[in-house]
Amino acid sequence: MMSQTEQLKPCAKPKGSVDLWLDAAFDLLIEGGVEAVKVMPLAKRLGLTRTGFYHHFDGREALLEALIARWEAKNTGNLVTQTQAYSETITEAMLNLQDCWLDTGLFDAKLDHAIRNWARHDVQLQPRVDAADATRKAAIQAMFERFGYPAEDAQIRTMAILYTQVGYISMEVTEDTKLRVARIPAYIKLFAGHAPTERELARFRARHGMRP
Repeated sequence: MMSQTEQLKPCAKPKGSVDLWLDAAFDLLIEGGVEAVKVMPLAKRLGLTRTGFYHHFDGREALLEALIARWEAKNTGNLVTQTQAYSETITEAMLNLQDCWLDTGLFDAKLDHAIRNWARHDVQLQPRVDAADATRKAAIQAMFERFGYPAEDAQIRTMAILYTQVGYISMEVTEDTKLRVARIPAYIKLFAGHAPTERELARFRARHGMRP
């Protein structure tokens, strides 16, 4: 049985978690740009208090830094990991990379678009976007070179891949997933000079929950 003191003690208000605040901040960033990412709108959206926010972050700038760091780890970090994933052929390696364009858990295109828009008006952020692009380019080029492509050839193929994907993102292309998957063999043949085998495609489709 609770004592009278325990009964009168006010309940601590929920503060949420770091991930909860960051997820909501990402939503605001994507919906309205960086100017929309403010403490009170975040708190209102989550049904929490400003105190809950300051339990996790020193202020808005700390939140923005956390957003950028998470973007770097997710989009760039996962892309690099995919280029280094086990593969026996360049086409299998390319399919590993294609996972990024189909799985938002690996690479969030809307977030990438929002970060790039933000960087256009933030001289401190733009160098970090440039660094991320350089890291992505180096990783994809190294993937090609691992399979014997000359450095200059690998670089050109890398730029074609990345610029195509940036075009998808900046133009906000909406494409049926099945249609995009159906086009992937042609894309890979275009970028790598070889088409994936049916066995490689079957494994690729299976991990994305699609039937052969």
